[in-house]
Amino acid sequence: MTDVWSQRAEAFRESPTHREGPDLDLLVEWCEPEPDVKVLDVATGGGHVARRLREAGCTVVTVDPAPGMKADVVAPADHLPFEDGSFDVVTCRIAAHHFPDIRAAVTEMARVSNRLLVIEDNVFRGERVEEAEQLRDPTHVRCYSEDEWKELVTHAGFEVEQIEHFDRRQSLDAWLERVDTPPEAAARIRDLLADRIEDGMLAFESIVLKARSSQK
Repeated sequence: MTDVWSQRAEAFRESPTHREGPDLDLLVEWCEPEPDVKVLDVATGGGHVARRLREAGCTVVTVDPAPGMKADVVAPADHLPFEDGSFDVVTCRIAAHHFPDIRAAVTEMARVSNRLLVIEDNVFRGERVEEAEQLRDPTHVRCYSEDEWKELVTHAGFEVEQIEHFDRRQSLDAWLERVDTPPEAAARIRDLLADRIEDGMLAFESIVLKARSSQK
């Protein structure tokens, strides 16, 4: 998977869906950025969260399993090479649906945060959408519902403070091209997602969650 994601690095750096949006604005706000805040950005991808938080004055360390993403540290989300409570805030944006073991990843993120978890990901929208996601990109594991996210962070010792949902749209063609979806898979995906496509745009939903350590 790592080599595949290194090959995709530039596409994700340039992707409008990842580079900007009100969801990104809110995620940054919920990190409570200040010059003395130390942040770990997990599965940093194109580095958009890190860039915004650095602009806000935070000290940010990025981690990603793909060397091509040019993170500060190369490591997976479920094995973070940092001491307990090393960061004030741990963020993860539009990546968790790729994690092979989501519970292990959230537990690790909670372990190294002494204050906040701020996570965004696409929301579970049914098995047809999951099938389409996996056809498009075999590294997709699963999206999760709001209730599942609440359970995951609570199990890791954090209390959910705020949740916001975003209805979003993106170019279907660009979404398929970003990961070089084969033509036959793309045709099946269009059938599976027909009720979510209008004028070439795919409707989807993301969730942003802010949780605070129960120990603080």
